[in-house]
Amino acid sequence: MFRKLRILLLLFVLATVAVGAWRARVTASEWQRSLIVGIYPVNGDGSTVSNDYLARLDQSRFKPIEEYFAAQARAYGVQELRPVMITLARPLAAPPPLPPHDGNALAAIAWSLQMRYWAWRNDEIPGPRPDIRIFVLFHDPQAHAALGHSVGLEKGMIGLVNAFASRAEDGGNTVVIAHELLHTLGASDKYDPSTLQPHFPSGYADPHQAPVLPQRRAEIMAGRIAISTTEAEIPRSLAATMVGPGTAAEIGWRDN
Repeated sequence: MFRKLRILLLLFVLATVAVGAWRARVTASEWQRSLIVGIYPVNGDGSTVSNDYLARLDQSRFKPIEEYFAAQARAYGVQELRPVMITLARPLAAPPPLPPHDGNALAAIAWSLQMRYWAWRNDEIPGPRPDIRIFVLFHDPQAHAALGHSVGLEKGMIGLVNAFASRAEDGGNTVVIAHELLHTLGASDKYDPSTLQPHFPSGYADPHQAPVLPQRRAEIMAGRIAISTTEAEIPRSLAATMVGPGTAAEIGWRDN
């Protein structure tokens, strides 16, 4: 009997979360007000380097994301002064559940539900409730040459970002955060997952330039700057990226 009550309670919580997420998604697609984005920092590797970085972390580190969205939105006629407003939570004591690595569809669905429930349980942040929640797991760059794949969930409007605990990597971190933030708003990847090469033309920032390669910027949802048909570079900051027309249409900044 107690087990049945627990299941019913969990289903009620998930239904409540789903309804709230649906309302937030409808509001987001209209762009009639600023979307509040909560950044939840986490020590992703348990290192002292990450702890020290989190102790010095402040909201100003994420200001470039606000400025980027404002500039990109204006290019598509969205006049909201600040389409995105960042608010920073205190570092979380425990990391969120990590996504499965085997690509199993059922495991991915189970993780998505688990992640949304976990996010609901760990939603302590000052001020208004965020429309979008981005959990950023920071890692010591000296101990981790590469990081795991980051994820953005449109259902639930939640992002899980792996980032480096270094001021020198702040620019690259903001690129990943902005990319996953756009996933929560319905934007799709614009690169080949097997090669990581940007798709042409949707994954090129300037597909009409002549010659077309090398590109000088990255389309944000391609995540890389196309240098040749087989080479691409990771942008070091948001200044080296842009929101292309396909992405703008997906998030409601322009008509299809």
